[in-house]
Amino acid sequence: MHNEANEQRADTLAPAEPAHVPAESAPVPTGPSRGQRIRGIFQRLLRGKGRKAVALLLVVAIAGGVVIWRGRGQTAAAVTEYQEAPVERRSITDALSASGTLEPADSYTVNTLVSGEILSDTFEKGDQVTEGQLLYTIDSSNASSSLTQSQNSYSQAQTSYQQAVKAKYPEADLSGTVSEVYVNEGDSVSAGTQLLKIVADENIYIDFSFTYADSDDFYIGQTATVFINGFEGTLTGKVTAVSSSSAAVSTGVPLTTVRVRLTNPGLVTSDYTASAVIGSYSSYGQAAVKVGASSVITAEASGKVSGFNWLVGDTISSGDRICTLTGDSVDNQIENARISVSNASTSLENAQENLEDYSITAPISGTVVTKTAKAGDKIEGGSNSTLCVIYDLSYLEMTMAIDELDISSVEVGQEVRITADAVEGKTYTGVVTEVSVAGTTSGGITTYPVTVRIDDTDGLLPGMNVDAEIVVSSAEDVLAIPSAAVNRGDTVLITADSPSAANALDQEAPEDYVYVAVETGTSDDSYIEITSGLQEGDTVAYLQAAGSGGSDGAMMMGGMAMGEMPSMPMGDMPGGMPSGGGMPSGGPGGF
Repeated sequence: MHNEANEQRADTLAPAEPAHVPAESAPVPTGPSRGQRIRGIFQRLLRGKGRKAVALLLVVAIAGGVVIWRGRGQTAAAVTEYQEAPVERRSITDALSASGTLEPADSYTVNTLVSGEILSDTFEKGDQVTEGQLLYTIDSSNASSSLTQSQNSYSQAQTSYQQAVKAKYPEADLSGTVSEVYVNEGDSVSAGTQLLKIVADENIYIDFSFTYADSDDFYIGQTATVFINGFEGTLTGKVTAVSSSSAAVSTGVPLTTVRVRLTNPGLVTSDYTASAVIGSYSSYGQAAVKVGASSVITAEASGKVSGFNWLVGDTISSGDRICTLTGDSVDNQIENARISVSNASTSLENAQENLEDYSITAPISGTVVTKTAKAGDKIEGGSNSTLCVIYDLSYLEMTMAIDELDISSVEVGQEVRITADAVEGKTYTGVVTEVSVAGTTSGGITTYPVTVRIDDTDGLLPGMNVDAEIVVSSAEDVLAIPSAAVNRGDTVLITADSPSAANALDQEAPEDYVYVAVETGTSDDSYIEITSGLQEGDTVAYLQAAGSGGSDGAMMMGGMAMGEMPSMPMGDMPGGMPSGGGMPSGGPGGF
């Protein structure tokens, strides 16, 4: 704003001489013609805040009788009058003004995508809620069933994948010794082909019964001679356990059970039976042979054997990889199983998220300003299914539209003074939080949105209309004069008896006045700071339009009749005339 004011002052014409001053004594113009200067003034006044100056000037001129109309073709008579004002101390604040509507710091309309009956709600309109707080619970019985099905499908898919991987990479299922090898490296096998046999224990165990013997007749480590039915010769074993009690056979004769361990010659299986002699006792009947745990590993898919390095007698541990089966068949099984797991996982995640949708939580912390659904209501999910509206009222915001001529003076952090018609007698303080570079152009004028934050909001509510002023600069207790008193080239007309008249410029001035040079500072709509060139006790003078004469004639402004202005269509003025026929709005002028 202060830039515009200076620009306007810079283009202001030097005051016209009083009517009684001889024409030959008037200063000779050295710059643009009077018509060119007037055109420049209007071009500036019709942009930004200068519009207001034009409108105010015309209204004042009409109301004060300054505008005098004369008949077409008649000459205009005007009397130049000067308004005098003392140089005085005052505080000046340069501010940009705009109006706007208050908005909450944040707002959220709570909707739902699911349909069903609302089972519960946990709040009322006007309540404070926190982010994540449960607001509504909707009947989710169908969604729960879908989740269970998805969980089962995912588990099955994982099992199938694990089996496919196991088929490609067969592993030992127990620890022991490789007792037999059925394939070689590079063999092609099909599902069910035996790869190797693992024996967990190479010993065999036989429980023998002895009649007419007491348990004290046997001891651990005692040698036993074993006869395996179907084998020639004998095998030697050791007693590993003796029963502590005796039992009776069907004949009523008591007996004692003794367990014997011996090395398997390699051909004995659980299909065989045996008898034994221990000390002076022979076993009763034939006892079953118990062979140690064993396992035969088979291929679970078709493929070519790769990485098979096992030999008979090798020690193997549970989980050791036996080989790798290569080929399209086994690889396709793994890939298909992997895809199934991925699809099942996606379905499970969707089912879980869908179930979560039946529990509506607060997306932000704030105040519930609208509640449109309650427990017992049946709702249809969709973008129009509004349940409630939450406002974050921790602070309020407004947007100011700042003219392109002033936007360079605005920056984040500047103080903003705010008033509201709804709260009389109180001024609020805000701060600029954002200056947007995305301007909006209308009628040849571009404005930029400036966001203002207000933390102290006592008495203010969202939706209220407020007026705001951005404090661009301020000066306290400084010398000041009316802004209209500063002429082109930063000169001021003062009375000849003013103390600063001693510094008068060598420039012809009206009678009883002199011109002095000044330096200016902060300005507002009415006053401007003088940093040098004037002092207290000085009296400044500036042009006050006045006139006399008949009823029809030219309009006098700044000592020049409108009829003297160069011809310039309104459409040639910057921005043209505003729509609606009204005069532009803006700050004070400097005629």
